Formats: sequence, C-alpha cells, structure tokens
Amino acid sequence: MLISIVAGARPNFMKIAPIIDAIEEEEGISYRLIHTGQHYDKKMSGDFFEQLGIPEPHVNLEAGGGTQAEQTAAIMLKFEKELLANPSELVVVVGDVTSTMACAITAQKLCIPVAHVEGGIRSGDWSMPEEINRMVTDSITNYFFTTSEVANANLRRSGVTDDRIFFVGNTMIDTLLKQMPKLSKPYFWEELGLEKKQYLVLTLHRPSNVDDASQLKGLLKVLEDSEIQVPVVFPVHPRTCKNLEVFDIQLHNVKTVEPMSYLEFNYLVQNAMGVITDSGGITEETTVMGIPCMTLRDSTERPETCTLGTNVLLGSNPAALREALAKLQAGEWKKGTIPPLWDGKTAERIVGHISDIFKVEREKARLVF
Repeated sequence: MLISIVAGARPNFMKIAPIIDAIEEEEGISYRLIHTGQHYDKKMSGDFFEQLGIPEPHVNLEAGGGTQAEQTAAIMLKFEKELLANPSELVVVVGDVTSTMACAITAQKLCIPVAHVEGGIRSGDWSMPEEINRMVTDSITNYFFTTSEVANANLRRSGVTDDRIFFVGNTMIDTLLKQMPKLSKPYFWEELGLEKKQYLVLTLHRPSNVDDASQLKGLLKVLEDSEIQVPVVFPVHPRTCKNLEVFDIQLHNVKTVEPMSYLEFNYLVQNAMGVITDSGGITEETTVMGIPCMTLRDSTERPETCTLGTNVLLGSNPAALREALAKLQAGEWKKGTIPPLWDGKTAERIVGHISDIFKVEREKARLVF
C-alpha cells in the first residue's frame, strides 16, 4: 500500500515526523513524502527536517510565495502532476495550512481518498485563513484523525459518521515528547543573561496583532512597562519584524531575536516563567510542559488547552494582558492537566487505523469481484 504524506509549512513538519517513524515500523505500508514548498527558507523548513530526523522528501513542489490564491493554485497544479506520476491509495494531510486544503482538493478530484490528521478543530473565526482551510478540507475528507472529543463533536455536528472518526491524540506532542531530551540552549542565552524561570517568551504573527500600529504598540508597551522585572524574549516572525521598523517601535525590555530552530525554541519555552502568543500550536506544547500561557486572540481552535491545560484566552485588549501578567507574578496561575491521549503514541494509533481501514476496503473489493 502506497500513501502520499503532505507537508508544506513549519507546523506540518512536527506532525508528520512521528507518522513517518510509525510507517517505517509497519509492514505493508510505503509512503511518498511530498513537500509543497509553502515554507521555503532554511529556518522555516530545512532545520525542521534535520532536527526532527525527517527523511529528505521524495519531491519538493517548490510552490511557495505569492498570494493565498496564487499559492493554492500552484500547489494544486504541481500536486496533481505528482499524483498522476505516482498514484497512491491514500493522501494524508495534516493541520490547517494552505497545502492541507489544496492537496485534499486535488486528491479528491483524482478519486483518491483523503485522511486529515488534526481534523475537526474549529475556532469559529472566518477571518482566519486557517479556519477556511479546516472547513474546506474536512468537507471533503474521508477519514479523520482527531486530537480531542471537542473535535469529534464538531465533526458529528457537520454530519460525519462515527465510523470515519478516529480519536487518536496529538502527533505534535509525539514529536515534543521524543525531542525533549534533545532540547538545546539557544545561541543568545548567555548574551541576554537568561536564567531559568526568570524570563517570558513572546510570539506574535497574526495580522490582527501585528499589522495595526496601535494594536502592536499597545501590546508591546504593556510588556515594556510590566511590573514583572524580567526580560521578554521575542523571536520575531519576518512580517512582524518588518512592521516593527515601519511603525518605528523601539524596544528595551523586549529582546528581539531571529526565528529559532525547533530544539532551541522549545528549550526556551520549557524554561520560561510564561509564554505570550497568538499561535495555536504553542498552546499545546505549553500545556504538556506545564508552562503558563497567555493567548492574544478572541478565539481558539484548541479549547482543551484552556479547559484542561495551562492556556488562558485573553483576547486582544492590552489591558487583559496587563492583568494576566499581574496574576502570573502573584503565583496565581492555574495548574493544568494533559488532555487524553496526548501521550506520545498518537502516530502508532494513526498508522494502525490506516492499516485496518485498507484491510477492510480490500476485503470488500475481493467480495465484489
């Protein structure tokens, strides 16, 4: 059995690594790894393949750059050629990036079934490109591998039957748990004089936070003026970096650094006093590590990080951030727990289900003929 595994952007790489490991332990399944090239610079792509032990892709579609529509079209055109040249029995897509949606559509147009790893999650915010990607992908997916009972319920409400839903856990946590012993001190640790539990980590990249000058300045001013007298380490997304210059924002307590490798970034998170972010994936990692997390968004597609984990949804009002920092300083942050099946064995369950699904399908075909 040949399956195609699609990765296109930084969040995907953490999710496919354990799936590939599990496939290599399973008899009767082979794979082609397709890198769409959605993220194409070294820090956003190459480092992850090296550090996570992901083999070289069988093909890189080199479809990065351009607008959302241009990128979607480029991925679909090139992925169609890949599937025609190398027909597979299943296309596995992960997460919610442009590549996820584009490759799911392409596969279905060629009558190849699709499995969506991390299916069913929803933020309810249609202004996020990721939410559109999730909804379109799930509307044409055959098999759903889910991270939570909330995702299962979302799928059932949309009409998906239970025989297509497989609650397996979170492959990103598989990667985190495997890589924890290898986490490495970032290059700037001594230069910034960092000490364990004596700094905060900040990540910002969503347009609602970084493309509006007053919003970005308001959030950063809270961190500059905070009564918590610890440095704030800010790995800066390329678009955010550009806006800091355009808006002429000067920082002192907030220390900007270049984008980091997986092992360095998670070392930074693991040893932080707390994390402030507008990312989704980081809220999962902080939940497993037990690190206080403040999310600067009005909605989240990962509610289990709030109901069970260490994450708190603050919205985008800088005043809410100020209050949350005071709570953290007072030692009043909630103690989280780890969601069910976030145990490092998700990929094994996924590959086991894929094997079972195709045994059943082949038996059906044998009986028909």
